[in-house]
Amino acid sequence: MPDTEAGREKQAADADRAQRERALQEELERGDEEPPSPDADEPQVCHYRSCTDLATFRVVEQYEEETGHGLVTAEALVCTAHAEGEHPTNLDGASPEYRFSVEPLPGAFGSEDS
Repeated sequence: MPDTEAGREKQAADADRAQRERALQEELERGDEEPPSPDADEPQVCHYRSCTDLATFRVVEQYEEETGHGLVTAEALVCTAHAEGEHPTNLDGASPEYRFSVEPLPGAFGSEDS
């Protein structure tokens, strides 16, 4: 096959699809595992690369996996500055179970009632 722009784009799309399928398969294999819980005594740092601020919010988005084989829950701890820019990113996977929330972490603002 000659090296054309269309060929390169197809190859890149195929590689992206294969990577998503591998990630999905790994997620399905880990399905029942509980994610490691952070040490409650240790403050968490913002999820964003190069940000060293303390996390003050938990962002959760739950959406239908693109192959239709269940729900995916994406979760990240972010600082106040980055929480302001958070928004739903998987609306194409929206279903009746779709959920998006930005919630303050308990004690992040001096109150333990959250």
